[in-house]
Amino acid sequence: MDLIHCGGRAMGDLISKAPFRVTQFTGSSGVAENLAKELHGKIKVEDAGFDWKILGPDVQDVDYVAWQCDQDAYACSGQKCSAQSIAFIHENWMKAGLVEKMKQTAASRNLKDLSIGPVLSHTTKNMLSHIDRMLEIPGAFVAFGGKELQNHTTPEIYGMLEPTAVYVPITEALKPEHFDAVMTEVFGPFQVLMSFDDSSLDLVLEACERMSHHLTAAVVSNDVRFRDRVLAHT
Repeated sequence: MDLIHCGGRAMGDLISKAPFRVTQFTGSSGVAENLAKELHGKIKVEDAGFDWKILGPDVQDVDYVAWQCDQDAYACSGQKCSAQSIAFIHENWMKAGLVEKMKQTAASRNLKDLSIGPVLSHTTKNMLSHIDRMLEIPGAFVAFGGKELQNHTTPEIYGMLEPTAVYVPITEALKPEHFDAVMTEVFGPFQVLMSFDDSSLDLVLEACERMSHHLTAAVVSNDVRFRDRVLAHT
């Protein structure tokens, strides 16, 4: 096995000219699509994923679920393909204080123990600009985070953001002028929160089906009928 250290462009030139039988690629969807054409389909891909989680009407183990949501969104500073990008939260979980518990858990992350750290794919300015764009949506607000991480010495070419969640009303998120912005993957400690009730589950399913990339997903429910309905329509 040869280990080659180089930039993405140099590696792209190399694999397009070398006689590889098959290429395993992990990275962005745009690069994956270009490589698939360049290599005539001789490629296995793990690319971008706007990964959703749907929390159903039955509420239990709130502390554990809040911790797991924090881990799924912010472990590795959100820099993993399986990171939770959006959480659709049933109103019963909202009333149980799930978001507040997530906020408390996220606030415990810090640079000292490396539970939060630099983002390689986005600058701080880039991530804050995305948050500002989200806040232009009527009814949207920062549930927690939303600021540059304090007391760091990281170069500006990287990103330093507090674990962040922005709430967006689902009816607004589905509008054409907002949908692409809401469903943009930020490869960092950032997620979108939405709430729904029994009457608006179809809007959640519509949102999931309109997303362009899926990699991982979760349905948090022991309600068999709810779970079956979600799994049958996503």
